[in-house]
Amino acid sequence: MNVDFRVESSPVVEQTKRQLDDYFAGHRKTFDIPLHPFGTDFQLLVWRALVDIPYGETRTYMEIATKIGNAKGVRAVAQAIGANDIDILIPCHRVIGSNHSMTGYTGGLDKKKFLIELERR
Repeated sequence: MNVDFRVESSPVVEQTKRQLDDYFAGHRKTFDIPLHPFGTDFQLLVWRALVDIPYGETRTYMEIATKIGNAKGVRAVAQAIGANDIDILIPCHRVIGSNHSMTGYTGGLDKKKFLIELERR
């Protein structure tokens, strides 16, 4: 088998790097990177709701479920959020438990807390 493997950048990757650097420096609150997430219709609906959570604010899983018209689907919402592979750009760290506790984050709860605190400064 003849395979040619290259590690290269692209304009979108470079734009993403710059915008993430700005975000972590506290200079960027929104991203304008062209995202094309791949998921089920339900996952895409949930992820769009996450993008609508304003910088520095949080929502509960129940609030997200209610927003998308499925108030009884809290567990399904949590599963869809867990399937988000574009953390920070699709801000799943802004979703907390109904009792305002830090719950579930693929990167670890310490990272979730860090991101929420970064945005609240």
